[in-house]
Amino acid sequence: MLEHFFQCPYCWETISMLLDSSIVDQIYIEDCETCCNPIEIHVTFEKTNLVLFKINTNE
Repeated sequence: MLEHFFQCPYCWETISMLLDSSIVDQIYIEDCETCCNPIEIHVTFEKTNLVLFKINTNE
């Protein structure tokens, strides 16, 4: 597991997230811990290295 920090695109709070590097490509929706808005997360790993971390909103 890899801990990754990013800012919520809605409330701008810093969020800590644990990413599973055993799954190469991941797309899922996670709610912000602070404002509870949904954030679509795209993650890609090569071996155990994070090569893509992208967030999208539903707006």
